Amino acid sequence: MIPPPAPARAIDAPTFSSSRFRAEREADWIAFDLLLTKLEKKGAAALTSDELLQLPLLYRATLSSLSIARATSLDKALLDHLEALSIRGYFLVYGVRESRWNRLRRFALYDWPAAVRSVWKETVIISLIIILGALTSYSLVASNPEWYFNFVDEEMAGGRDPRATVEFLQSTLGHGKAAAADESESGLHVFATYLFTHNSRVSILSFALGFAFGVPTMMLEYYQGIGLGAMIAVFSSKGLGFDFGGWLFIHGTTELFAAALSGAAGLRIGTAVVFPGARGRLQAASEAGRTAGKVMVGVILMLFVAGLLEGFGRQLITDTMLRYAIGSLMLLFWIGYYYIPRREDVT
Repeated sequence: MIPPPAPARAIDAPTFSSSRFRAEREADWIAFDLLLTKLEKKGAAALTSDELLQLPLLYRATLSSLSIARATSLDKALLDHLEALSIRGYFLVYGVRESRWNRLRRFALYDWPAAVRSVWKETVIISLIIILGALTSYSLVASNPEWYFNFVDEEMAGGRDPRATVEFLQSTLGHGKAAAADESESGLHVFATYLFTHNSRVSILSFALGFAFGVPTMMLEYYQGIGLGAMIAVFSSKGLGFDFGGWLFIHGTTELFAAALSGAAGLRIGTAVVFPGARGRLQAASEAGRTAGKVMVGVILMLFVAGLLEGFGRQLITDTMLRYAIGSLMLLFWIGYYYIPRREDVT
């Protein structure tokens, strides 16, 4: 008869406790915490070469301790401490630390122009739609002046309509000191304020309604050019088209460019909804929205610049050729700022 096997002797496992675990590894945690604190307060330039070499080693040692602590179910306080230390280490070792000024600089120099360049096709389309609206109202008013009152409210026109005399229309353009003083009385500045407010409102709506397949955006941008073309037709019929163009040009290049960009931003979202490609519609709209949002931040800044040019430049500068020159320079500035490619620094 085979004797029964002897009972297995219990394996003596080494005792494992939080206190022993902490005693063996706490020195590394303290050293890592001190380095992180120094890095947070003074930056990487304050660390010595030895400290820079120790930083990734201590980070890995902390992660190793965290892994063991999770696997052995050590006390929660120690586990929370190691998790917090590891998270701090991750963002300081691998995260991009950038000051607020550097983020603003990066947006102004790279992110905003890149977003505008990415919607260049939509910008061309919207620009053509605005021009089409202006040409439509211009041709209708030029052939039949009564059309003017369908496009521009008579109260807002303030007498600047097909019935006005050449002398009155010329006085509203602010030529010379006397005429400039008369401008505040004539109410052309009221029209300028209306035009700016109108364009700003339409620009925001064009962007906001872009999700509706871009149709409201294109309609609003077409409407954007209607009032402009009608007013040009009135001044042109009196032989003042060139002078009115200078009055408008000084701020209009910036303002209408901003309007075209806002429409392009809305159209980008609408296009993404209609043609999402391999992506889902929500994902496509979300990605387009991030680009369009950057464009719209720039549009708001452009409208602010246009407001300054309109409020100060147009009233202080009364020479028509100088108005054209400033408007042309602003247009060249925006084109160069947006479309001249630049290499992003990685410092």
